[in-house]
Amino acid sequence: MAEPVAVPPARTDAFLSVRDLRIQFSTDDGLVKAVDGVSFDVERGRTLGVVGESGSGKSVTSLGIMGLHRGAVRMSGEVWLDGEELVSADADRVRRLRGRKMAMIFQDPLTAMHPYYTIGAQITEAYRVHNKTNKKTARKRTVEMLDRVGIPEPHRRVDDYPHQFSGGMRQRAMIAMALVNNPELLIADEPTTALDVTVQAQILDLIRDLQNEFGSAVVIITHDLGVVAEVADDILVMYGGRCVEKGSAEEVFYGPRHPYTWGLLGSMPRIDREQTDRLIPVKGTPPSLINVPSGCAFHPRCPYADVPKNNVTRTEVPELQEVGGGHFSACHMTQQERTRIWTEEIAPKL
Repeated sequence: MAEPVAVPPARTDAFLSVRDLRIQFSTDDGLVKAVDGVSFDVERGRTLGVVGESGSGKSVTSLGIMGLHRGAVRMSGEVWLDGEELVSADADRVRRLRGRKMAMIFQDPLTAMHPYYTIGAQITEAYRVHNKTNKKTARKRTVEMLDRVGIPEPHRRVDDYPHQFSGGMRQRAMIAMALVNNPELLIADEPTTALDVTVQAQILDLIRDLQNEFGSAVVIITHDLGVVAEVADDILVMYGGRCVEKGSAEEVFYGPRHPYTWGLLGSMPRIDREQTDRLIPVKGTPPSLINVPSGCAFHPRCPYADVPKNNVTRTEVPELQEVGGGHFSACHMTQQERTRIWTEEIAPKL
């Protein structure tokens, strides 16, 4: 088995470089290890898809990057944004970067937007916080952004309240707010949740078009592999607060090397070919982040947990190991065993 890969230094060519990020919360029930040593890079103009079930640490990671955690939280590691480290930075400095250099599209725009203020007032405020300008200029910029994201009659709808917008329109307004200051990093947390498939496609096309226009680095967080297949250049698979696989979208989709990724792919419906068998769900439930299973966190649900000898899956935490050029996986099985299982057992069923 290959030697574990040590945490590499931050990449100078990556716009966002996260190194050994750990985020923990103190609760009455114990310490929640929400993120446990995650590292990744995102370059300008590229999209990283972060996938995993609910409770895997995806959203906590994004909120940590944005500096939005409050309360009894312990955060360590490094987050480099365009050469500037954020974890150790002053809170006021992070606040000045948030909204201007990095922005986030939240999961539920109805709760993310204030119901008392109009859509226009909220976007205008987000613009004026970072730009010394008058209300008239800021309102003009707001109308332009609403028009840019496809809101009909933006000069009129700018004075509507969030409840007067449909789900898809609220999501577009949230994107307009996130992009009003032309941020260089955009984090989208489940941007298509609860939207019908037609609106989903429109939102994804919009994010892609705006990325091409502004050259932004984009992180899309989702549990929907269909969304990832549509927009991501690279993929990070999370389970139990850790990264279990990462690589280019092509490598992860067509040559995955972790049993959890196999399970996610097996539970994804396909429309490009005839489906002759039932979808294969990942058995069991995600682990508690207070009492994460010993060894490999996935071993209670893994059908191949007994393949490695000496019960190692239950006693030792697997480290990310490079299985190919830029493709990493955290699994105790040998590369030969995983290649054989994927080729002979998994791939023919997908």
